[in-house]
Amino acid sequence: MKRALISISNKKGIVELAKGLVAHDVEIISTGGTAALLRENNISVQDVSEVTHFPEIMDGRVKTLHPKIYGGILNVRSNEEHQNSMTQHQIDPIDLVVLNLYPFQETISKNGCLLSEAIDNIDIGGPSMIRAAAKNWEDVTVVVDPIDYPKVLHELNEKNECSASFRFQLAQKAFSLTAD
Repeated sequence: MKRALISISNKKGIVELAKGLVAHDVEIISTGGTAALLRENNISVQDVSEVTHFPEIMDGRVKTLHPKIYGGILNVRSNEEHQNSMTQHQIDPIDLVVLNLYPFQETISKNGCLLSEAIDNIDIGGPSMIRAAAKNWEDVTVVVDPIDYPKVLHELNEKNECSASFRFQLAQKAFSLTAD
């Protein structure tokens, strides 16, 4: 595991996870508020816009929907054609995706929730990245629940990677979340 993308709404436990990843020499890519929190805690982080060479636009509605992100997640490491495309387009692999979605259910259950608030909490890039990472579970670890952060660190401490069975379990959890 060399590179992680972290983009979360629920920040619980993320500082500890990020510190553990850095201890394993994992490079961290992140978005807006998550990147700011990590920097506040002296954790080195690269902004997604530095990877894509394109700024976050439209009030953050468009930030991760980019081939440099999705190619990094979806490339099959054992596929020579994929690897040639990675080289040709200067895309680096992303081995870990840590993501949780905007709090849509919480938002719409609040008394007086405005339609504009509900719409702002419809996550587009998040479900797409979760599904991309889960689809490529054989090469990518996807984490959608803070309860799994210690398990990821345990796997890294014990095996220096996440096992295939663990990645598959996490992918099942990810698909369940996006299906819900």
